[in-house]
Amino acid sequence: MANAPPLVVIVGAESLLGREVRDAIESEHIPARVKLISAEEREPGEAILARHEEEAVLMASLEAAELKGAKAVLLAGAPESSEKAMQLASGPGAPLLIDVSGALDDKPAVRIRAPMVEEAAESAPIYVIAHPAAIVLALFLRRLAKTGGIRRVVAQIFEPVSERGQKGIDELQQQTVGLLSFQKLKKDVFDTQVSFNLLPQYGSEAAKQLEDVESTIERHLVTLLATEPGIPMPSFRVAHAPVFHGYSFSIWVEFESRPEVEHIAGALAAARIEVRTGEEEPPSNVGAAGQSGITVGAIAHDRNDPRGCWFWVVADNLRIVAENAAEVLREALG
Repeated sequence: MANAPPLVVIVGAESLLGREVRDAIESEHIPARVKLISAEEREPGEAILARHEEEAVLMASLEAAELKGAKAVLLAGAPESSEKAMQLASGPGAPLLIDVSGALDDKPAVRIRAPMVEEAAESAPIYVIAHPAAIVLALFLRRLAKTGGIRRVVAQIFEPVSERGQKGIDELQQQTVGLLSFQKLKKDVFDTQVSFNLLPQYGSEAAKQLEDVESTIERHLVTLLATEPGIPMPSFRVAHAPVFHGYSFSIWVEFESRPEVEHIAGALAAARIEVRTGEEEPPSNVGAAGQSGITVGAIAHDRNDPRGCWFWVVADNLRIVAENAAEVLREALG
């Protein structure tokens, strides 16, 4: 087809991340033909009818023929589908793989990407979008460093269940209903009670452990801060929060010489960062849903440390990944 826009394929388009990526591509007006592929195992040639917002969409099954001619393939499904797509898309003329789920994070050819934070990146056949918590911390700290020297950073990161996809959301919902009606709790995803509960770790049979999440955030954050030697690597811990969506961060920063709150707020305010002060409503994970970038508020001096300052930061975990993926795609399409 002459002068047709380049073909872009989304594998796992039925997932929470897949739907968010599609929305980001559309809202960012990226010129591309988008093909939706289900990450679910199907018979060859079998299609799946799924819903996107208020419309029904037809998704093809994952086969080599469906990837033919694609300029880029975005991976938003289960790890098995990402591995399969990588194998199917290999060889001469292979499309760029943009992994938004982190399934290919351990591959040697991978480059970690977050255009919201970084200025440039080496070319690679596979790009993995950085963990959303790493993107938030890097964006916040790189901007905060403009207010003066930073000595130490400590962060408590509260993770929502949407990081485990629709299954995580469903399990929190079912547990909440079960607790209120005195029913047995479903624990397939987290292997413990996550409803009405703050936790430092999940059950031993959980689909993913918080320790693994911490390791991923640390590795990605080291990459994103590699060009900023003046910013110390934060000490942080990830805890489960009984919420459906949105990361929240309680961050303590010790400066070389603590600036005034007004100066900090003024320096932080920039593209992708909303700052709330004074009488404005403080940031919340609910308010962050569907919003671009990050929101910072509840900025306060530490009463017990003359150099310390507290911050509350929130971000939509799915949106921030999808927007960075859309920017990587824009670069790839030229």
